[in-house]
Amino acid sequence: MLSINKTSPRLWFINFLPHSTLQRLYLPFKPPSIQTTSPATIVKDSQSLTNASISYSNLLSQCVAAKSLSLGMELHAHLIKFGFSRHPSLRNHLVTLYSKCCRFGYARKLVDVSSEPDVVSWSSLLSGYVQNGFVEEALLVFNEMFLLGVKCNAYTFPSVLKACSMKRDLNMGRKVHGMAVVTGFESDKFVGNTLVVMYAKCGLLDDSKRLFGGIMEQNVVSWNALLSCYVQSELRGEAVDLFKEMVRSGIMPNEFSISIILNACAGLQDGGLGRTFHGLMLKMGLDLDQFSANALVDMYAKAGEIEGAVAVFQEIAQPDVVSWNAVIAGCVLHDRNDLALVLLDEMKSSGTCPNMFTLSSALKACAAMGFKELGRQIHSSLIKMDADSDLFASVGLIDMYSKCEMMDDARRAYDSMPKKDLIAWNALISGYSQCGDDLEAVSLFSKMYNEDIDFNQTTISTVLKSVASLQAIKVCKQIHTISIKSGIYSDFYVINSLLDTYGKCNHIDEASKIFEERTWEDLVAYTSMITAYSQYGDGEEALKLYLQMQDADIKPDPFICSSLLNACAKLSLYEQGKQLHVHAIKFGFMCDIFASNSLVNMYAKCGSIEDADRAFFEIPNRGIVSWSAMIGGYAQHGNGKEALQLFNQMLRDGVPPNYITLVSVLCACNHAGLVNEGSQYFEKMEEMFGIKPTQEHYACMIDLLGRSGKLNEAVELVNSIPFEADASVWGALLGAARIHKNIELGQKAAEKLYDLEPEKSGTHVLLANIYASAGMWENVAMVRKLMKDSKVKKEPGMSWIEIKDKVYTFIVGDRSHSRSDEIYAKLDQLGDLLSKAGYSPIVEIDIHNVNRSVKEKLLYHHSEKLAVAFGLIATPPGAPIRVKKNLRICVDCHTFFKYLCKIVSREIVVRDINRFHHFTDGSCSCGDYW
Repeated sequence: MLSINKTSPRLWFINFLPHSTLQRLYLPFKPPSIQTTSPATIVKDSQSLTNASISYSNLLSQCVAAKSLSLGMELHAHLIKFGFSRHPSLRNHLVTLYSKCCRFGYARKLVDVSSEPDVVSWSSLLSGYVQNGFVEEALLVFNEMFLLGVKCNAYTFPSVLKACSMKRDLNMGRKVHGMAVVTGFESDKFVGNTLVVMYAKCGLLDDSKRLFGGIMEQNVVSWNALLSCYVQSELRGEAVDLFKEMVRSGIMPNEFSISIILNACAGLQDGGLGRTFHGLMLKMGLDLDQFSANALVDMYAKAGEIEGAVAVFQEIAQPDVVSWNAVIAGCVLHDRNDLALVLLDEMKSSGTCPNMFTLSSALKACAAMGFKELGRQIHSSLIKMDADSDLFASVGLIDMYSKCEMMDDARRAYDSMPKKDLIAWNALISGYSQCGDDLEAVSLFSKMYNEDIDFNQTTISTVLKSVASLQAIKVCKQIHTISIKSGIYSDFYVINSLLDTYGKCNHIDEASKIFEERTWEDLVAYTSMITAYSQYGDGEEALKLYLQMQDADIKPDPFICSSLLNACAKLSLYEQGKQLHVHAIKFGFMCDIFASNSLVNMYAKCGSIEDADRAFFEIPNRGIVSWSAMIGGYAQHGNGKEALQLFNQMLRDGVPPNYITLVSVLCACNHAGLVNEGSQYFEKMEEMFGIKPTQEHYACMIDLLGRSGKLNEAVELVNSIPFEADASVWGALLGAARIHKNIELGQKAAEKLYDLEPEKSGTHVLLANIYASAGMWENVAMVRKLMKDSKVKKEPGMSWIEIKDKVYTFIVGDRSHSRSDEIYAKLDQLGDLLSKAGYSPIVEIDIHNVNRSVKEKLLYHHSEKLAVAFGLIATPPGAPIRVKKNLRICVDCHTFFKYLCKIVSREIVVRDINRFHHFTDGSCSCGDYW
């Protein structure tokens, strides 16, 4: 047999230990100081000790049970004084006491001074390390026992197996298992239970279950061990099945079994199942001890049954901090933040002191409710507890201050953290993003990356939201590359965030590529892609994608419905909008405020103000967006009086306007020529509603004054603007100059617009129209030359018409349509009828320096006339015709449609860039005021 030196193996292991571990293993043993004058506090003298009914052994056992270190040390001193310290049983008691109280230096000294290795002392030392979380030290002690030849017993194996479980050291656990088999201890129920737990915690649940099946005497402790492993491995459904199997096998559950299964129900958030086990507990007559009561409160709270949680909580005679934490955390988890804060106040009144976990839940409640001052008070409490530097508490503070829009305080909480982990970085980046400081959020991520700080998919997804808001496409591409290099590109959230960001940056091709490359079908990806198509004018692709989504059997949500309705609104797709309305009803989205508002907007922008009106009055809880959408709809349709009536109704209902509402009100006045009303609202908007006029309000008012011929007042208003006027203001003035043929004003406005929007062709066209109307053809030619030299191309007039779920596009003189011959034949036919009715082309508006017949032909082939002609041959007689145009409808087309609607007995609805024109019975809804 190999001869082993007793001390050298231990030293060999110790060489690999850090200094702090050495200190824990080998603290110098110093006999404790005692007051020799008061040994009578323990025993009166050595003679009385011998004769006393309570022995030293019993006294030491009581010290171990109570972890009474000071009294135990006095006893130890007494034992030394009277010569009992070498007694094996008493020495073992002392080793146990010192080990449990983390005085490992004293415990180890007692083990080392023993003349013979004692398995009880070694096991006590090993158990103490495990119970106090010193797993590495426990395994070193076990190795040393093995090398010294100390045989393990039924108490050694459970301790070392527990250490293997805590460390997830499967290899060591298997070695210990082998030793237990060889020594015959595998059949011991305590060792068997610990083996079950060890294999389960190391991820081998099948092996764990197999070992469990081999335990000869399966008792409730064995079952509890396996149940606990399943719950901790998040196999909660399997744990419930296992519990039922236990009951069927005749094993009566105890309070620990019930607590474990209640934890499973809490994880499943299944209050109904939890209530069943609660009933079983009552039926079995199990006492509602503190542990079980807390488990019940936690289960009901996490399952969202707050009333049940509170009811159980109120039955607890003396709720401890765990009880309070369970019910408060449950309230916060399920958005009962007000109740959580009430309970916090009651907790303080009851005399139970909140701990860090209580206050962390309270911080979440303050964050959700925006309670800044209470949040500060809780911060103060954490400082007093010296817990504000704790990672968990610090992240809660950052989150609370961020959600209360107090980013300076959030940053201070972050900066005060001695060590910042990834969760703290993510919380701060998210805070800046949520508060709209997107640049700071992106800068923080850049700092993380440059300092080689680890990030995860949450970091990427959060910072991409800010990148999308900034529309920083270069940064988006950089993050895209980083996500690929770091290996997290395949993450579900990262891919969807990139897709959404590319879409919001108007890089539809990149978004579409990511969408097509994804390996799963999900609602989020479809939502991002459909929204991107809708926002940037490709509504047809958005609708195609919706059909594809239906084929994939993915149910839409209200947000997708809202995006699709907005797409229909932009393209004036009335028929498809109606179909989406049916889908919204089918899927129950009419209760959703976003979908309802989008429906109002869609009908208004598709030319059916009546349908918009019905949809508006069906909204149960109308907010400011609902009112603004309907007022804006009336404004676009020229129903100024109805818009003002609705605005007054909104004020009577107690809904305050926002700046968008007032833009709609001024537009309504503008389109209806209500100069006095518009002036009153504009002049009093700050006084009445606390809203200062913006560029949009000034532009509306200047347009209103200009159209009504009050050019001097319009110019004075421009000059009085307290900030630099933008293109919308000067554009309104240029439009007024065109209507009233004011060359000087038109030139001044055009010069400003050349500086502000040099690439826009509309300025050149309007100025050329002013010159043409005055017969100044040389000036017209000069404007055209300026356009050519500046490489500015005139935006072509385009019109769209929807027929049978398909959109047809026309441009001036278009002959690309498959039914072009029929369209032009229809126009020729209508020309004769219109001439007889009194229509004559208004050639004065054409700026081409050609003869009258050529001008008449050019006017006759405008895109909106071609679209309406196609509508007449492709739709049933009497059906309304709805056309959308990208520019302002010209005077000639306006006059043409007034005559045409009467001849063909149809309503013709034209939506131009400014407003709607409803042509019926020889007149237009605008009253020739546009």
